[in-house]
Amino acid sequence: MISYVLPTRNRPERLKATLLAIDALGPHDAEITVVDNASSERLVMPPRLRSGVPVRRIDLDHNAGAAARNLGVQASRGRWIVMLDDDSHPMDLGFIEALDDAPPDVGALSADIFLPVRTGQRTRRESGGLPEVFIGCGVAIRRELFLELGGYDHAFNYYVEEYDLAARMLLAGCRVRFDPRFRVLHAKDSANRDMNAIVERLVRNNGWVAQRYAPDEARAPELREIRRRYRRIAIKERALTGYGAGLTQLRASLRRQPRTPMTPQLWERFTGLAAAREALAHAHARTPFRSAAIIDEGKNAWVVARALRDLGVRLSGDGEDAEVCVIGTMSPGPMLDAFARRQRLTQARPQRVIIPWRVVLQSTRLTIAA
Repeated sequence: MISYVLPTRNRPERLKATLLAIDALGPHDAEITVVDNASSERLVMPPRLRSGVPVRRIDLDHNAGAAARNLGVQASRGRWIVMLDDDSHPMDLGFIEALDDAPPDVGALSADIFLPVRTGQRTRRESGGLPEVFIGCGVAIRRELFLELGGYDHAFNYYVEEYDLAARMLLAGCRVRFDPRFRVLHAKDSANRDMNAIVERLVRNNGWVAQRYAPDEARAPELREIRRRYRRIAIKERALTGYGAGLTQLRASLRRQPRTPMTPQLWERFTGLAAAREALAHAHARTPFRSAAIIDEGKNAWVVARALRDLGVRLSGDGEDAEVCVIGTMSPGPMLDAFARRQRLTQARPQRVIIPWRVVLQSTRLTIAA
C-alpha cells in the first residue's frame, strides 16, 4: 500500500480539487492522510473517496509548516509515502510501477512535476530540485527511512526542507532517483505570494544546508554562491528587503547549525556535479567537442561550467562560435523544458544541444544522454 500525505491550510476548495483528482485515478491500494495546519475553519472531507481510497484527517492547533508532514507519516501505514501539496496530484498511476522497480538503496523517488498550461501553451515544469534532491510537492519516500531520519526539520518551516532531508538520505547511504514515470501536476497559485518573505526564507535555509553539509573546503564558496544567486533573484523579483532580512537571519544563526560535512564525493552527488561529469563525459566521448556555450542558466549553473572545464572544454560566451550548447541548470524541470525549447529552435538552425545529466523521457522512451 502507498500513503498520500498532504498538509493544508485555509484552502478547502483547492484541497477538494486535489482529492477529486486522486479519486479520478481509480481504485488502487492507497490511503490519504490530510494534515490540517490550523485552518481557520474545520475541514469537511469524506472518510473515503468514491474509488475506495480511505481518507484520514489530522487537525493541528498550530501551523507546523512543512513539518506537519511528519505527523502525517507517523499516522500512515504505507511502505511508500507519496508527499503532495494540497494543490498537487499524480497525473496517472505510472508511479506505482516505478516504485515497484526501485532498488533497495533508493530512498526517494522524485517526480517529473508539471505546471498547468493554457490551450496552445507549451509544457511547463516546476523549478527546483537537483539530480539527487527532490521537490516536496511530488516525491515518494520510504516510510521506514523517513522515520529513521526524523523526517523534516521543523526549524526550516517552509522552503529548502527537502534539501536538508535529501542530504541526510545521502549521508545514510541511500540514493534519490528521478523517474519520469512518476508524473505530478502542481496547480501552483502564484497570486498573493509575498516574494520578500519567500526570498528571506530561501537565503536563510539554503545557507543552513551549506553550513550543515558542505565539506570544509566547499562551505565558504557555497555560501558565496547562495548570496550571489538569491541577490540576482531578489533584484528580479523586487525583493531586496527580504534578501537583506534573510542575510541577517543567516548570520545570526549560522554557527548554531550542526555540522555533518559530507565527503567531497558525496557533496558532488548532492550538488549534481557527479551527474554533470558523467553525462558530459559521455557526450564528449561519443562526439568530442572543444568549445561550449552555457545557455538557459539556472540552478547550479556553476556545476555545468566546472564539469566542462574538467573535460578541458573552452567556455564561450557566444553560442554562435561554440561547437555545442549546454543547458546551464541541474534542476530537472527547467532543464527538460529548455532542452525541448532548444530542440524546436534547432529545427530551423541545426546546432548540437546537450543536457548536463542523463534522463529517460517517458513520452518518447528516448534517453537524452548529455
